[in-house]
Amino acid sequence: MLRCGKKHICAVVACIIFGSILICSWKDLQLQNNITRKFFPQATTASPAGQLCRGKPAQNAITALKDNRTFIISPYFDDRESKVTRVIGIVHHKDVKQLYCWFCCPPDGKIYVSKAKIDVHSDRFGFPYGAADIVCLEPENCDPTHVSIHQSPRGNIDQLPRFEIKNRKAETFSVDFTVCISAMFGNYNNVLQFIQSMEMYKILGVQKVVIYKNNCSHLMEKVLKFYVEEGTVEIIPWPINSHLKVSSKWHFMQDGTHIGYYGQITALNDCIYRNMQRSKFVVLNDADEIILPLKHPDWKSMMSSLQEQNPGTGIFLFENHIFPETVSTHMFNISSWNTVPGVNILQHVHREPDRKDVFNPKKMIIDPRKVIQTSVHSVLRAYGNSVNVPMDVALIYHCRVPLQGNLPRESLIRDTTLWRYNLSLVMNVNKVLYQTVL
Repeated sequence: MLRCGKKHICAVVACIIFGSILICSWKDLQLQNNITRKFFPQATTASPAGQLCRGKPAQNAITALKDNRTFIISPYFDDRESKVTRVIGIVHHKDVKQLYCWFCCPPDGKIYVSKAKIDVHSDRFGFPYGAADIVCLEPENCDPTHVSIHQSPRGNIDQLPRFEIKNRKAETFSVDFTVCISAMFGNYNNVLQFIQSMEMYKILGVQKVVIYKNNCSHLMEKVLKFYVEEGTVEIIPWPINSHLKVSSKWHFMQDGTHIGYYGQITALNDCIYRNMQRSKFVVLNDADEIILPLKHPDWKSMMSSLQEQNPGTGIFLFENHIFPETVSTHMFNISSWNTVPGVNILQHVHREPDRKDVFNPKKMIIDPRKVIQTSVHSVLRAYGNSVNVPMDVALIYHCRVPLQGNLPRESLIRDTTLWRYNLSLVMNVNKVLYQTVL
């Protein structure tokens, strides 16, 4: 909030009583800093006496505000530039023009109201709804524990959803690598490939996988339950189609849909902030993608080397390469696996050659503390530098339907890098299968 120093004259502009809440607006002649001047409108404060945090505790991963044009995912404390609460959300890029943060300050539950800056991410791909940062300056001399978002500075806080502000307390890293997968949808049933990817992630050094789950098959639910109980997977329910008409495409098709690819970009941004203080690195890729190191045995040694070679870098981009599931080898034809739905990645070691004048999309390993906003294949705003990791250091093994389906087998490139891990992978996959599916 703006402050009144000894040389300032502060006038009470308005005091309005809402039930037991007294809201008082103050104006300061001097703005706090350049960031405040540039980004944040005049804020207001409210000072009821001796009340605990009020409002209805938010229960769901996606919360619709009453305007039904704004959807709140979660608020996060962010003091990298100034002391703000950054709320990850989804908004209609035209219809949502004004929002306010209603902060609750401990220990007595005082309420402060601050006008938000609504920053719709640039990668909206034509859809009317897009990922947005709803950013509010926090009040001085207060570390608010909860916040409500409202279209007006006036109203009844008892009727507003209340969200806990995460990342308020600094933590030590509990894991080195967290993989963010968004979003699982379409009654996902590629069970074998999912288990193989999970076990490869663990071999490469991953301790946590966060999955934004819309829906999946009953068999896949059993596998997810196993990994949750194991402590590897964290499930974020993602019922976005209960709120918006979702597209399974990434670009707008004039078909009446509201948001692309099940709100993937919003989920990725939430995952970054969710893991900002608990994971040294965050990996943004899909369940059918594995970043394979070529010069190092695992991600920890690879990232140590990359950081040493690229000081100040916070974003590492890896080239995507297609290993078509339509071209297979007879190696690793494990009979028990043939009863499990999904692709056996060990049988697909031929990759498509690069296409002339076509850039391969990239996925990322990032330092989450250096990222402000991300898209799918690049970051939109960050503090650190970005570097493209050479293909001889690592590449993304992406086993899926081909992009160049007309190519004969002899035009593909045989690449058996994945087989370096076959002994551990086969043993680990078998353990999971016999505890879940077989």
